[in-house]
Amino acid sequence: MDRYARWNALLELLTNNGRVSVEDAAEKLGVSQATIRRDFDQLGQQQMITRTRGGAVANGVSYDLPLRYKTAKHSAEKQRIGAAAAALVEPGTVVAINGGTTTTEVARALAVRPDLRGTPDGAQLTVVTNALNIANELLVRSRMKIVVTGGVVRPQSFELVGPLAGGILREVSLDVALLGVDAIDVVLGAAAHHEGEAAMNNQMVARARRVVIIADSSKLGGQAFARICPIERVDTLVTDGHASDEQAAAFEAAGVTVIRV
Repeated sequence: MDRYARWNALLELLTNNGRVSVEDAAEKLGVSQATIRRDFDQLGQQQMITRTRGGAVANGVSYDLPLRYKTAKHSAEKQRIGAAAAALVEPGTVVAINGGTTTTEVARALAVRPDLRGTPDGAQLTVVTNALNIANELLVRSRMKIVVTGGVVRPQSFELVGPLAGGILREVSLDVALLGVDAIDVVLGAAAHHEGEAAMNNQMVARARRVVIIADSSKLGGQAFARICPIERVDTLVTDGHASDEQAAAFEAAGVTVIRV
């Protein structure tokens, strides 16, 4: 287990339990107590936890882990979901993609599709994104037209948010919005932990003819602080094979096409 995977596991323990001792953490993760002490010290320096005598306690930041610490969680599922979502994109269209680990996999899958680099009439795929890391993934690996919104960078997700971020979105039309979310529920709709990200995603939804929600099964039936859109606005849900038949049926009954991979 590398350092970031270990930090992710420690933060999850703290989120679930509120506090954890060095001894318990070392036993659960199968590493030495010295390693856990170093991890706690480094996480404490980043203000992601509060260090205590013999352990650590959670603070608010650990509820929304930075993107670079999330990559180890459900990675195989996210790669499959990303490939399936990318397969829904047609050449020459305009696509919006927000930030997140799963949408990063979508971007990587789009970048290696040769048919998206230009149609016979010269039309390229256009990607509109508010995520700096996704823009970078596409710029260095493809010949697509990349449009980045303005705004203030949110370090947790590399996304641009705030009042400066919406100007471009109000001026464009989107064929499809491919959105990663923190939670999606048949009653509550799609939601994000951060209100600024939810607001940006909501604008993408408003400008899109079709909305595809990209979420691993751990996000299904959950809730988050700020709503992105009601379930009626979602056309397709791409998730992993761990989603139950009952969950899939509930979304389909609400008019959502469910793709499980």
